Amino acid sequence: MQKVPYDIWMQYDAFLKAKVKDASRHAGYKKWLLYFWDFRSKYQPPETRSDQIRLFIEKLQQKKQLPEFQKQAAHAVSLYFAMLDAETKSAAEFKPVEYPSSGAKSRQVIADSPVRRSASSVQDTQRSPARTDNASAAAGQTSGSHYNEWRCLEKTASPAWDKIIADLSAEIKTRRYSRKTLKAYGDWIRKFQSFLSNKPPADLSDADVKAYLTHLAVNRRVAASTQNQAFNALLFLYRHILKKDFGDHKDVPRAKKSKYIPVVLSRREIDAVLKHLSYPSDLVVKLLYGCGLRLFECLKLRVKDFNFDEGILTIQDGKGKKARTVPIPKTITPELLKQLATVRTMHDADLKAGYSGVFLDDQLEKKYPKAARDFIWQWFFPLQTLTQVPLKKELRRYHLHESNLHEALHEAVSRARLTKRVTAHTFRHSFATHLLQANYDIRTIQTLLGHSDVRTTMIYTHCVPSKTIKELKSPLDF
Repeated sequence: MQKVPYDIWMQYDAFLKAKVKDASRHAGYKKWLLYFWDFRSKYQPPETRSDQIRLFIEKLQQKKQLPEFQKQAAHAVSLYFAMLDAETKSAAEFKPVEYPSSGAKSRQVIADSPVRRSASSVQDTQRSPARTDNASAAAGQTSGSHYNEWRCLEKTASPAWDKIIADLSAEIKTRRYSRKTLKAYGDWIRKFQSFLSNKPPADLSDADVKAYLTHLAVNRRVAASTQNQAFNALLFLYRHILKKDFGDHKDVPRAKKSKYIPVVLSRREIDAVLKHLSYPSDLVVKLLYGCGLRLFECLKLRVKDFNFDEGILTIQDGKGKKARTVPIPKTITPELLKQLATVRTMHDADLKAGYSGVFLDDQLEKKYPKAARDFIWQWFFPLQTLTQVPLKKELRRYHLHESNLHEALHEAVSRARLTKRVTAHTFRHSFATHLLQANYDIRTIQTLLGHSDVRTTMIYTHCVPSKTIKELKSPLDF
């Protein structure tokens, strides 16, 4: 059964509390909304709301539902449409802020409204069982935890701080920083705002920064990486948004970051995990390990990135907007070719259904209007469901969301009974370590991983058992 996206579900719950005073009826109303949502996804009724309600009630009659239940269902759906009308009227008062991300998610429009439909939701509706193909599918939700990851962009009681967040979004867009950077910095600025009790941004000083960083280190006792991230967010705020002196803050307690040794799996452990993974998660993990990819790099792969004739995979939009090439593992080439055929079949069906194409980065679609529907631009790991963009009324396809892999991997590791903490990034660590054990040059590994500094790659030397050299020889004696 198609489930209602979480944001819509919570909005409907709040709307019911305002419109239906009898709380005992709320559960029944929400049940009918769930049935209506599933009905609409299966039968694709006309766009006219009256026809949708009529056909839904006829379906309930076929199911032998009692007349009083049919009446309650019709009222429940009518309230849902009334909620949408109220939401549209409220959202029209706010100007959307277009934010092209670095690719962690789709190109999006983040509406700065109390009941926004964020473009992050273009993907978020796909990440949990509450996924749908319907027009309202772009309402934000999270996987299981009911956590709104873009709450920092919502309106608050302070318009001045809301403007700060809007300026932050524009500045990060101009600098072409990643979408995750916007989220992280936005969250810290909102926490800073809360700590200062909505103190006007014009009155901020470096003393406020010192007080907050001291609070994090002394009272909250946050981790070193957390404290450093907060420091960087506030530095960005003062330098680029407020245009104020940040201060040196040398006297602020700073947590010392401990040395991190990556978790590395053996080949036996990797095979044990793969044994408990099903398609397409198993193929994703094979690419993570076989090519040393980051998870977002793997999920964002497009058809054009694979050169099977030369055996080369190109990562076009890696971390820091850097591109690199890695060899395609020969052992999984047949599986990759089979996946390519699957993507082509899905793409052909999409074209027949009249969809608008995949999501493209930045202004590529304006430069190449036909690219979104071209086969070479299709995701190599596409979602099974199409996503409807409400502002444009288009059907688009997004790539597999990272939460799908996280959930599958967690279960597979549990079933494999491993005693190590395994994440998607563990396979990238294993890739580098196993190459080092095979006597590959550290510079070569650095290039394959896409590291800017060899010191980052050197961390993997701590994962390789040391071998004692009994006799040191001169190169002349080799």
